[in-house]
Amino acid sequence: MASRSLEKPPLLIRLCAPRGFCAGVVRAIDAVEEALRKFGAPVYVRHEIVHNRYVVEGLKRKGAVFVDELSEIPDTKAPVIFSAHGVPKTVPAEAETRHFFAIDATCPLVTKVHREAEIHFKRGRHIILVGHEGHPEVVGTMGQLPDGAVTLVETAADVERLTFPATTPLAFVTQTTLSVDDTGAVIAALKARFPEIAAPHKEDICYATTNRQEAVKRVAPDVDAMIVVGSPNSSNSQRLREVAERSGCARARLVLRAEDIDWAIFGDITSLGITAGASAPEVLVEEIIDAFAVRYTVEVETVSTADESVFFPLPRTLRPEAV
Repeated sequence: MASRSLEKPPLLIRLCAPRGFCAGVVRAIDAVEEALRKFGAPVYVRHEIVHNRYVVEGLKRKGAVFVDELSEIPDTKAPVIFSAHGVPKTVPAEAETRHFFAIDATCPLVTKVHREAEIHFKRGRHIILVGHEGHPEVVGTMGQLPDGAVTLVETAADVERLTFPATTPLAFVTQTTLSVDDTGAVIAALKARFPEIAAPHKEDICYATTNRQEAVKRVAPDVDAMIVVGSPNSSNSQRLREVAERSGCARARLVLRAEDIDWAIFGDITSLGITAGASAPEVLVEEIIDAFAVRYTVEVETVSTADESVFFPLPRTLRPEAV
């Protein structure tokens, strides 16, 4: 075994930290698991609780039932959980009409954006939302206010096409999982075009998104290839891949788990960066490192750019003191 190990080429893995689950994702997954423990199966969840197929499939095996809309849920006394991405106001209203036991697992940082948008609206401002069309978080944020109250922009070019009267009071909010750099360019365009636009008191892009992108920026220029562990429908994971490419790593790939690795891409490398999106569990990172260890003599070096200690408590109805 020792001689066979020596035949394997060396590989330095630079492991980004922070990576993986953020506090909002931990809270959302814990909410489903605690509801299953406390009330038993089934527990219904509107949309994927987080954007990771491995996590979703694991919860399905425990008794969670995922649906796209509440109309798919039969009349039930079972818990109905809203995902971490947030929902339009029509969703809890429908749940109340149908007398569902609804539990809101929206990330508190997304809820913060919802409250900001509502406050600006009450102050007579039109809201510009920086985000990706169709993403559940964007749908949920736009759904906090009446139709027409929010305008979505994705790029600086979109900002140039806006045609508000000069007297229109404006404010902007952003999706929490965007690229810091891309969003900065859009915000700069908004402030240049509309100097009086009201900005968030504190940046909307969440701490976890920022921290993970900063770690990638540190690692990406110095490795032959980069793997972002995450699902294709995860916005923050896609942004990490883009940040890696923009930071100088041409071979940056989004990989859900070890079986999805395209070895033709990673066959001749001597260094590899690995990070994970905010909805990717650490077990998948370990699985991918193990897959490389079969083919390489692996040395793992952790590159840390921030310490995270953020914690969000469970929704009130799931806390131990709740009756």
